[in-house]
Amino acid sequence: MAISVKDVKHIASLACIDLDEAQEERFARQFNSILEYFKELDGLNTEGVEPTYHVIGLNNVFREDVVEPSLPQEEALRNAPKKEKGYFKGPRIV
Repeated sequence: MAISVKDVKHIASLACIDLDEAQEERFARQFNSILEYFKELDGLNTEGVEPTYHVIGLNNVFREDVVEPSLPQEEALRNAPKKEKGYFKGPRIV
């Protein structure tokens, strides 16, 4: 399966990215290069290799939750461009 410039244009459109013609051609080449590498990986003998989603044996290392004092309200709001009744005020979204 090859990625065409038309495919790159479609992907760019979905991502809302404007690309010029040179970039479209460059990305098409890069995508195809990546796909070629996947074909190379498909040819590897993985017999006897246990499937994994993580290549090293490190698991998540969590720290204990420690309650620490927070900033006083006045200090937290000191540099806020807009505040109202002790809260940060942001632009209306809806």
